[in-house]
Amino acid sequence: MQKATVYFSSDISAESLLRLYQQINHNISGQVAIKWHSGEPKGPNIIPRDMVKALQESIPNSTLVETNTLYAGARQNTTDHRRTLAINGWDFCPVDILDEEGAVMIPVIGGKHFQEMSVGSHLLRYDSLVVLTHFKGHTMGGFGGSMKNIAIGCADGRIGKKMIHEAGDDITDYSQWCTGKRFMENMAESAKAVRDYFGKKIVYLNVLRNMSVDCDCVGIDAAPVKARDIGILASNDLLAIDQASIDLVYQLPPDERHDLKERIESREGLHQLTYMETLGMGCRAYNLISEV
Repeated sequence: MQKATVYFSSDISAESLLRLYQQINHNISGQVAIKWHSGEPKGPNIIPRDMVKALQESIPNSTLVETNTLYAGARQNTTDHRRTLAINGWDFCPVDILDEEGAVMIPVIGGKHFQEMSVGSHLLRYDSLVVLTHFKGHTMGGFGGSMKNIAIGCADGRIGKKMIHEAGDDITDYSQWCTGKRFMENMAESAKAVRDYFGKKIVYLNVLRNMSVDCDCVGIDAAPVKARDIGILASNDLLAIDQASIDLVYQLPPDERHDLKERIESREGLHQLTYMETLGMGCRAYNLISEV
């Protein structure tokens, strides 16, 4: 079986990010969306601004894109979200909040839970998608990699995210949101809709840095980081880059990987990988090419 290619550098810097991007960007053209996680106000673990700025400036016709949240916070509506963007220093270029003007449905091909997924309507303005992800733990998903970034991150705040979480009318009752394998499958199907929409014009970059067990959506309340910084991964294969990220985390010394591993496995997070494979969303076998 042919393996996917994943590029790796232990140098976490803007220069390294750009070098890795050059390895995977051959099909990126036209209007380019860069989907990253802007984070709650003053979150300590978000990707450094200089790295994001350098990537955006290097890609012609590119725009940073985000969506509003379902949960109550400082990014639940566009006005508050734009205030948070400024607080976190994401004001060096325009940011397109994809669901600022509503949502559209795109097909989920081969899904068992969804036939379509609701995404921010502005997503359809773009020809290519660069997925820039801060790889870390996640309260509900176990971990947040490239798959989670486009699954939750492209779904609009009012409809799509509610579908994925299977939230009731009272969206503040988080105890009713779906969890475990069902949640992983819902995310994967949402991500598949986005991946299929862009076809070959989508690439993935995972930054394994400041990996708390909590997502950047937790902000200043994120649990302390215990794992060392590992590096940056780049690939054209969604499943391979998240599998490689997990493999690198699991190779850390026991005291460093313990909390992340416990968070991932207690939430059935590894089922993200299993179900992506079932849906044909990439290859779990990969060749890791390290930057010399």
